[in-house]
Amino acid sequence: MDLLIALLPALLWGSVVLINVKVGGSPYEQIMGTVLGAFIIGTATYFIVQPELSWKILIVGMISGGFWALGQGNQLKSIDKIGVSKTMPISTGMQLVGTTIVSVIFFNEWKSTTAVILGITALVLLVGGVILTSLKGDKDDEKDKGRIKSALHILIISSIGYITYVVIGQFFGVEGWDALFPQAIGMMLGGLLLSMKHKPEKKAIARNIIPGVVWAFGNMAMFYSQPKVGVATSFSFSQMLVVVSTLGGIFILKEKKTKKQYIGIAVGIVLIIAAAFLLGYAKQ
Repeated sequence: MDLLIALLPALLWGSVVLINVKVGGSPYEQIMGTVLGAFIIGTATYFIVQPELSWKILIVGMISGGFWALGQGNQLKSIDKIGVSKTMPISTGMQLVGTTIVSVIFFNEWKSTTAVILGITALVLLVGGVILTSLKGDKDDEKDKGRIKSALHILIISSIGYITYVVIGQFFGVEGWDALFPQAIGMMLGGLLLSMKHKPEKKAIARNIIPGVVWAFGNMAMFYSQPKVGVATSFSFSQMLVVVSTLGGIFILKEKKTKKQYIGIAVGIVLIIAAAFLLGYAKQ
């Protein structure tokens, strides 16, 4: 049962962008609705769990949540340009590489020769996986190449947001249930800053509350499963979100691919998931 709960973050987080696209709206309406949904669940959870809340937890959590909004908002902008099945493997790969490098430099997470070998192998697999999932189609024109190049710049900003969201809490020891409500406040404020000048439409925002709620439940499943199955297993399982989102983009959202791209995506996803498991166990 605990392993099934540990798989929930992958299923729920991988579904978030699929729901965003399905319910519609601009990237700014999508991010505003998503953070609103996360804020509602985060607030409700605070009153139920009643975790510790100090000024340090509040400030660090809010900053962390604000960077999450930056990451999610720019990920949605990339999806608007090149689709879910191209965005998510690249985004996941960038995040894994970034968090790994920061964790090794600042937190000395590779404590043994075995960990170093596993980690370096994982990074090589990650780079290979990202390259394979982003193969160009046979008929890609200059406009498509321009969109992909633009999306890569957006995804760099997105990855910086996600990486900071993860690392800043770890650096200050503000994680888990204690951080949930302050992060929700930061997400809400970050979403407002990203979207307010674009005048998002209220109905589209309301529809996009659903993926925010889904994301928040995935987060809660992660907090629950980590003590049960271990951080390494929980982390590795959560990264399988790339399978859900990428395949969902192809089969649910009907994003068209060439045969070469299908093969590249399939092999690339396998490499990224293998790398996530290796990174998870390198952290032990």
